[in-house]
Amino acid sequence: MRAMVWGKRDAGAMGGRRGRLVLLAAALLLAGPAAAQRLPSDAALIDGFERVVFGAEFTGALSDSTYLKRFAGPVRFRIENPAAIDRGPPVRAFLRQIRRQIGGLDAAEARAGEAANFVIHVVDRRDYQRTGREVYRNPFMRVPGNCVVRASYGRAGITRSDAIIVSDEGDTLFRRCLIEEVLQGLGPLNDNADAPDSVFNDTSKLVNFTPYDRVLMNMLYDARLRPGMSQAEAAPLLPAVLRDARRRARG
Repeated sequence: MRAMVWGKRDAGAMGGRRGRLVLLAAALLLAGPAAAQRLPSDAALIDGFERVVFGAEFTGALSDSTYLKRFAGPVRFRIENPAAIDRGPPVRAFLRQIRRQIGGLDAAEARAGEAANFVIHVVDRRDYQRTGREVYRNPFMRVPGNCVVRASYGRAGITRSDAIIVSDEGDTLFRRCLIEEVLQGLGPLNDNADAPDSVFNDTSKLVNFTPYDRVLMNMLYDARLRPGMSQAEAAPLLPAVLRDARRRARG
């Protein structure tokens, strides 16, 4: 925020003007983030939800991704961090955030000896291709993107996700990749170029879990929706689901 400096000359006259300017600056400061984070209409939110949930950015030749995808039960994360920088603290902080902010999602880091069904691989760039080939079990593939998540799913739900996050190309890329790939690995596997303020829009440069994305994730893990639902089956439920997701996302 730019500071305004003024002298003592005509202080009495300037005092009233200064007061008004301070109030205006405060109002703009408060309005700026609120305006940037203002949620779109119900129709736009439902359209955005349907785009990212009933589809997938990467599919196999025989895959059918047109149904709702999410974990049907608890999600247990394991963090594998062979990278030079220890990214464990920010990863764990984000996992705690989604546990607090996504209602209906039972998510936690796996305890010692507990099986994990979502593995977060934090790697340096030199290990990105090798790790991706191991995750995809394809020694010849060219792993796409700056970061990626692979989700194994069927109509009963997602059974496992593996997110590959690059650590050594700056905090901004790391943070962006962490949020996008972990959230997508929980179910919204498609992208939406029209989504405002969303990590599901690959053209955005957001590095936080936005209100828009919190609404979509709360919709996805609402108990009224279930893995394997078609878009037509889910559609009549979405207005009520959205209403409650808006409320939870504000909390």
